[in-house]
Amino acid sequence: QVQLVESGGGLVQPGGSLRLSCAASGTIFSVTRMGWYRQAPGKQRELVAVITGGGSTNYADSVKGRFTISRDNAKNTVYLQMNSLKPEDTAVYYCNAETSPAWGGANYWGQGTQVTVSS
Repeated sequence: QVQLVESGGGLVQPGGSLRLSCAASGTIFSVTRMGWYRQAPGKQRELVAVITGGGSTNYADSVKGRFTISRDNAKNTVYLQMNSLKPEDTAVYYCNAETSPAWGGANYWGQGTQVTVSS
């Protein structure tokens, strides 16, 4: 199985920046894609950004041009650089990993990290 630990959340003013990190451990070789999701109070969890094993990326329309997902394979870590933050970005951000069908096609989640954008 895969264990995911997020970090880097906190309080930031509108227009500011934060960098979230997701450190993975366990059967890392089974992971085919990783992503960031977020959930605001009273709302459903939504996709923010995804990166595949080949490096392809996709973003939610609401964060395009402001957020960047990247990875460092040597450190088994995925990052989410968040710039020009808005109050509506306030949410708990979760790291997600998917494994290949050969490993069960399972989904794994981190514990979440709080991001609050407020003046």
